[in-house]
Formats: sequence, structure tokens, C-alpha cells
Amino acid sequence: MKFDLRYYLSIFFRRIHYFLLVAIIVSAAGTSIAVMLPPVFVSRAVLLIEGPQIPNELAASTVRTGPAEQAQIIKQMLMTRNTLLEIADELQIYPNRNGVNPDAIVSDMRQRVVIQPSFGRNGSNTLTVQFSGSNPRKVAEVANDLVSRVLSQSVEMRAGRATQTSEFFEDEVNRLSAEIDRKSKEILEFKLANQNALPESLTYLRSQQASLQERSLQLQRDRNSLVERRASLEDLYQRTGRVAPVNENQSPAQRELAQLQSELDSALLVFSSQNPKVKVLQARVAALESRVASDQGAVQEDEGPSLYEVQMADIASQLERIDEELQRNAEAVSSIQETIESTPSNSIALEELNRSYSATQQQYNAAITRLSEARTGERIEVLSKGQRITLLEEARVASRPERPDRPMIAAASLGGGIALGLALVVLLELLNSSIRRPVEITNKLGITPLGTLPYVRTRRETAVRRGLIGGILLLLLIGIPAAIWALDTYYLPLDLILDRLVERSGLSGLLVKLSGGPGA
Repeated sequence: MKFDLRYYLSIFFRRIHYFLLVAIIVSAAGTSIAVMLPPVFVSRAVLLIEGPQIPNELAASTVRTGPAEQAQIIKQMLMTRNTLLEIADELQIYPNRNGVNPDAIVSDMRQRVVIQPSFGRNGSNTLTVQFSGSNPRKVAEVANDLVSRVLSQSVEMRAGRATQTSEFFEDEVNRLSAEIDRKSKEILEFKLANQNALPESLTYLRSQQASLQERSLQLQRDRNSLVERRASLEDLYQRTGRVAPVNENQSPAQRELAQLQSELDSALLVFSSQNPKVKVLQARVAALESRVASDQGAVQEDEGPSLYEVQMADIASQLERIDEELQRNAEAVSSIQETIESTPSNSIALEELNRSYSATQQQYNAAITRLSEARTGERIEVLSKGQRITLLEEARVASRPERPDRPMIAAASLGGGIALGLALVVLLELLNSSIRRPVEITNKLGITPLGTLPYVRTRRETAVRRGLIGGILLLLLIGIPAAIWALDTYYLPLDLILDRLVERSGLSGLLVKLSGGPGA
């Protein structure tokens, strides 16, 4: 079947009133919205994120926040609910603040505040701060207030972090100092409690033990010698039976008698009693005894202990003294041995205490070094010699609005109205299944008509129909802008109505691009 352009054109003109109805409604609504939407002015300020002013090789800051991280932190701090409400109240962005929901204010402020970082390869890191609204002076004022907050928060954040780092290491140094004092006290108490069983005294203990053992051996030798002497004296006494008095005030005769008696005792050890020399000595001893007895009138009895008794008593006392000293030495050697045996365990415990002390000392030294670095870094940040943000270009009052693009909105509404009108005409044609051409009779009924007569309206019917269509179109053309104006003036501003509709429809992104949001 051939494409009959005249037929479709006739259908279009037959239903042109539907097309015009839809096109006029959409175009009028879009044009009215484009005209009535408030202007959106945008003010921008550019900040520069500078690197450290002092080389890190000479002195490094303890705040290791990079430009990207710092920009993100500042953005999050500015976009908090309390900050946005504070800005809105201080600068009176919303005059009728009491009648507006705080959540709506926060949502609106977050749409209008833009903080955009930019990081270049050559180290040129910038931060753009912008604000949009309908009042250009108010917009510039808000943008500059945001810039001042960015600068102050940047300094406070870095200085605060540096101060916190310095305070942390200062507390750490104090803690480790107290820990060192406590461990030193533990080591001192341990050494005092085990002063005789410490590793450094082991050599002295071993030498003392060896000296005592050597002394014990010497005493044992002396004791054996005394025992042998005692046995020899007992043997001599049993064989001779002689007892010599012990008296220092002896007479010459008595001393001579004692000397002869000694010589006789010595001779008896060598010769027999029948030996002439022995007999001579016996005779002389007997004569001297008689003379001594005669001098004294009688045979003098012993007035004191004998030499044997004195020697035996002396030997006994020496043996007793040696036994006591041997006992003391044995006890001392046993005590020293116990001390030596306990020394390894004390050495292990003392070594553990020393290791703990050394580890704490190393931590203390490292904390002292880091505290010095933290104080240097704190001073760098306090003097703004580290990474900082400076203002490159302040926000200025915009001379003309940036949004909305009114011609674009009007053209889009006109194009949308034409497209929707054509779509309505096509839809109505598709839904109409009646027979309107001879070819359709042939195709559907299988007969060829001899002729066809169209429906012909009277002049009155045509005039009434045209007047009705024209009146409706004129009413729509005037009524739609009037209704939109009435809504904007007496009910609710048009931008707020659009915001609510967009929030419910989920087309917020498209509306922001077209209108720029509500004005300040």
C-alpha cells in the first residue's frame, strides 16, 4: 500500500485542535515557568593549598594530612547540619526562618554550597568554594563567609592535631619516666634482698668458699698433728711414768735435779736400766733428791700440775678450738654453697628486670625524640609554616545570573508540546478503527465501491466548532500563565512547588540544572 501524504495531512488537520491544545498547554506552562523562575547568581572563591614552607629534610610537621584528605575533611566539617544552620541564621539567608523546617534548610544549603577540590600534576592544588542564590550580594557574602571558615578551620585543624600529637608524646614521656622509676626501685629492692647472691658477687663467693675450704684443710692438718702429739705424750707417760713439777721458783738444786731427770729419761729411751751410764745418772738423781729433801725437810709433794697434764690440757683446748672453727667453716661453706646455688635463679630474675628496664629506657628515649619532633611540628603549624590554604581569588558579586537558561527552557517546552501534540494525534488515529477511505472498504469487505461521499458540515456547524476550539485554546493560552502566576504569588513560590514535585518524582538533578534551585 502506497504512502498517501495527502490523506495523513488531512487527518492531521482534522485533529489539529488536539495538537494545538497539547502544544499550547505545554508551551505556555514551560514559558511561564521560564519567565517566573527566580534568577540564580553564583559567586566563587578560589583557594590555593600550598605545600610545606620548610623542607621536610630540615624540620617536618607532625600533621601528615595530604591536600586531598584535608580538602575532604574541611568539606565534611562545613557541610554538617549545625554549621549550615549557623550560617543560615547569621547571614539571614532565610528571612522567614521560623516557618521553614530545619531539615529543608539543611537540604537546600547542601544543594547550593559547592566545595570542589582540584589537584594538578605540577603541584597546583586548588579548592573552589561557591554558593548560589537569587540575591547576588547575599550570595557573595555567604561565599566569603564559607572561605573564612575554610581558612580558620584549616589552621585550627592542623594546629589542633599538632598540639594533640605533642600532648600525647608528653604524656607518654611522663608515663615512661614513672615506669622507669618504678622498675629502678624494683631492681634496687631485689638487689638489697639478694645482695649476697647476685651475679657480680659470684667470684667473691667462690674465692671466699675456696679460702674457707683451704683453712679447713689447714685446721684438719693441725688437728691431726695435735692428735699425734697427744698420742706420743700418752705413750711417753705410760712408758716413763715421770711427772715433772711445773714451778717457776725452783731452786738451783731442783733445776739441776730436773735436768738430770730429763737426761735420765732420755738415756732410758736409748739404754737399758743396767747400763753404767744409766746407773750413774740414777745415782746422781738419788743424791740430788736426798739433798733437796734434806733442804726442805721432807720430800716435797707436787704443788702444781705436771708437765704432762699441762700439755694434755693445752692440746685438748687447741683441739676444741680447732673443732669449733672447723664447725664454723663448714657452716659458712654450706651457706656460701646455698648462696651460689641460688645465684643463677637470682641472675635470671635480675636479668629479666634489667631487660624490662632497658626496653622501657629505649621507649623513653624514643618518646623523648618524638616529643622533640612533635614540639617542632607544633611550632611549624602554629606559625603556619607547614601545609596551608591561602586565598587566591575572593568571591565577587555576580553581575548577571548564571541560571536558569530561560530561552532553553522555553524552547524545550515548545518542542515538548509539539512532540506531545503529535503523539496525541497519532494515538487517537491508532485507536480509531472506523473505515474512512475507499481502499479500506476494498481491503476489509473485498468489494470495490463505485463512489464515496464524505460527511459535509454546514457553515453553522463549522463556525461553532471553530469558535469552540479557538476559545478553548485562547483560554488555555491565557489561563495557564495566570494560574501559574497565582500559585507563585498567593500559594507558594514556584521554585518551592517545583522542588516538592521533583522530590516526589525523583528528578531533582534535572531541575537543579534547569532552575538552579531556590534563591537566597
